[in-house]
Amino acid sequence: MTHIALLRGINVGGQNRLPMADLVRLFDEAGAERVRTYIQSGNVVFDAPANRAGRVATTVSSAIASQIGLEVPIVTRTATDLSRIVGASPFAKTGDDPTLLHVGFLAGRPAAAASAALDPDRSPPDECVLQGRELYLHCPNGMARTKFTNAYLDRTLGTVTTIRNWRTTLKLLEMVGE
Repeated sequence: MTHIALLRGINVGGQNRLPMADLVRLFDEAGAERVRTYIQSGNVVFDAPANRAGRVATTVSSAIASQIGLEVPIVTRTATDLSRIVGASPFAKTGDDPTLLHVGFLAGRPAAAASAALDPDRSPPDECVLQGRELYLHCPNGMARTKFTNAYLDRTLGTVTTIRNWRTTLKLLEMVGE
């Protein structure tokens, strides 16, 4: 079974350096197979039985902490999940400019009260739609200017969030089909 691991906060702005060769090695050592990465910011596609995929991510996260000294949350999805996520985007269907679209991948499904606390008017003209464990974002002024930050989303939704742009999301979907 093919899985996607999304590491938050590595190799961003020169911070939290983690060479992709080291990351591939850690996934290999954790029992993943056919490990491949996309760009330098922590996008990993790997194969593992469904009952082992969660342990792979936990093992890699622990290894990064102990060997490299970084606390890096890892959010995983299956290839089937990713296909559903891409197909469910409320913004891609309307023909919006794909460079303005992003997906926030949540580690867990927010509680109903946390979902209700998400303020869609927090960052005009940005739009967000929460669907299960994904938060779809349309940010006309770019992610650098939005107030839908990881810190806000984590605090409000009560779970870890890692955001990918639409191009990266589509590339990962392409990679899981290879």
